[in-house]
Amino acid sequence: MALWMYEIEGARPLSGRVRISGSKNASLPLLAAALLADTPTTLYNIPVLRDTMQMKRLIEHLGAKVTFSQGVMTIDPSGFKVDNVPYDIMCEMRASFYAMGPMLARLGKARVSQPGGCAIGDRPVDIHLRGFKVLGVRMTRSAGYIHARHKGLVGTRLSLMGPKGTSVGATINVLMAAVLASGTTVIDDAAREPEVIEMISFLKAMGARIEGSGTNTLTVEGVESLRGVEYRVSPDRIEAGTWAVAALVTHGDVVLENVDPVACESTLELLERWGAELSDAGPNAIRVRRGKGTKKPLSIVTEPFPGFPTDVQSVFTTLLALTPGESDLRETIYPERFKHVPELNRMGARIKLEGSRITIKGVAALEGAAVMASDLRAGAALVIAALAAHGTSQVRRIYHVERGYEDLVNKLRGIGAVIRRVEEADVDPGLMVSSNDMYDAQVEELIAPHREVGT
Repeated sequence: MALWMYEIEGARPLSGRVRISGSKNASLPLLAAALLADTPTTLYNIPVLRDTMQMKRLIEHLGAKVTFSQGVMTIDPSGFKVDNVPYDIMCEMRASFYAMGPMLARLGKARVSQPGGCAIGDRPVDIHLRGFKVLGVRMTRSAGYIHARHKGLVGTRLSLMGPKGTSVGATINVLMAAVLASGTTVIDDAAREPEVIEMISFLKAMGARIEGSGTNTLTVEGVESLRGVEYRVSPDRIEAGTWAVAALVTHGDVVLENVDPVACESTLELLERWGAELSDAGPNAIRVRRGKGTKKPLSIVTEPFPGFPTDVQSVFTTLLALTPGESDLRETIYPERFKHVPELNRMGARIKLEGSRITIKGVAALEGAAVMASDLRAGAALVIAALAAHGTSQVRRIYHVERGYEDLVNKLRGIGAVIRRVEEADVDPGLMVSSNDMYDAQVEELIAPHREVGT
């Protein structure tokens, strides 16, 4: 079998305009929520990603009919009758677990493999299950599967607080079940992330009755049915942060188009504290470049929204690795989410890892090297580092990166990067460290028909 990698010639300033794609983290649950309706739903601004193509595959497995072209995905749920998500789908994408809410709401039962996903530490689904149980779902576990069924979802009051705070995934999943439950459901300790707010807007457009959007308490009046709608997915706030950091570490000048500044507020505030110059470049557009003067080290803590997002932590590690002085970063959401650190150190960074905290001593430059992505956001940090580094880098296992960044190669080329997507030599499956490698070729077949020419 063959794998793919990026070859990147670094130390070239990025300059020009780049358009931010639709949000991956919003698209995936919205696609699942389309199964709640009785009639077809059309979603616009769906990014061409490995994850969105896998979600399309999952929805089709469940019996719905899906069409997709040029960012527009239509889901006809009339054939939605399959009540199981097998391991071979769930292990490829953790977001497949979002199917459980719609299955319980529409079919009354679900058999779901326990999820896999990125290697960023412990991410249990117990908060999801606790919420379903309070709504009246009976569950058992056997042979790696969760078996769930009920005789009717009944609204009640429940809390979704977990050991590390609120849960975006659990809030969305339980909300999808609650909108078709009988009576009133009050969800305390709900997450407030933009993706949750977007799900609420989407469900309300479909006919759901939900109050409290943007707060930690949601009140849901159950309805008998929902209708399909047309809906446009918001811009990806994580991609916006990634491109901003890419502009800064390469001493570039880049305009980010299709940006939601409210969703990106904490990221933009930190960039300005660091020394970035951010300016208005038109409707929903921000110009990003390095300001004058010495750049400041930062002390950062990841937190639930509206705090600094964990998904941008890794690319900020790259930024701070090239910032004079000593910075520190503490990860409170996924304490083990530092697998990019040893790879950055191989490129010349000086980062010390101690538990859930890293200390970063800035260096003048990074050197090109062969590095390996362990997960989506770690891969993004390595791509950004390669763009800044002197010499040529090879970023391997890029299927992780392509789970979350649409048309990455063409976008980078469009602002001056020298990057090639090349095929590695044939790889012996017996030498694989990650089972994800085994289905890289399979997912390549899913995404290739939609990939732009030249990548």
